Formats: sequence, structure tokens, C-alpha cells
Amino acid sequence: MDIYQILKQLPHRYPFLLVDRVLEIDKGKTIKALKNVTINEPFFEGHFPHRPVMPGVLMLEALAQAAALLAFDALDTSPTDDMVYYFAGIDGARFKQPVEPGDQLILSVELLRMKAGIFKFKARAEVDGNLAVEAELTCAMRKVS
Repeated sequence: MDIYQILKQLPHRYPFLLVDRVLEIDKGKTIKALKNVTINEPFFEGHFPHRPVMPGVLMLEALAQAAALLAFDALDTSPTDDMVYYFAGIDGARFKQPVEPGDQLILSVELLRMKAGIFKFKARAEVDGNLAVEAELTCAMRKVS
């Protein structure tokens, strides 16, 4: 899935679109995606000017966006203007190494279960084969009025 297909599936836009490409998807099971981390990211200016590091919450957000792509694919659907995909919980988040400009963050997400619009995922992100962050994510799809 290239960036143009991702833009059709996710409502996020710069600077909050954090998935650049989907490398693999196993329908209803797993997804592997890529985030290229560049020095041009707006958060690096303040986090931290002397040693730029990608904020952990944004690594989790990138994983959630990959999870959303997996969920929409599992349901054979695309988001609509009256649907929002929310974070509902983050369990067991562990940050193992910093992510810096020039890194490629490989996002791997496994769908553990889905029921009544609630999704539970096991997620991890790696740089050069080394674990950067892992967590269990709970997300909810809801209609808005």
C-alpha cells in the first residue's frame, strides 16, 4: 500500500500522518508498515534541539495508525466522514531505544480480537531489527453525529 492508498484510508495529514508505506498485510491478522523518520519532522525542533529524539507518544500514534489500516482492511471498509477511529487504551508500553532522524521505524501490528467496534492489538516498532517500542493497543470505531 503506497502513500496515496494510505491517504484514502486515514484522515491524518501532515504533520500527523505517521505511516509512509504498508510493506505487508495479512488480512485480519497482521500488518507491517514503515515510517521514515527525517530531520524535517516538526517535533525535532523542540524534542530535543541538542539531540533529536522521536517522542514516544508519536511512536505509539504511528502504531495506532498502522492498526487502523489493519482494522479497515479486516472489515473491507474505508473510513467515512461520520466515523472516527479512537485510541481507547495503551497497556504495557515499553520504550527500549531512542528513535532518531534517519531511522526507519518498522511498525508491526497483530490483531488479537475485534468485537462491537472495539479492537485489541499487539504492536511493536523496530529500527534496524532492534525493538524501539512495544505495547498492547485498544482502539474503538465510532460513528459521530
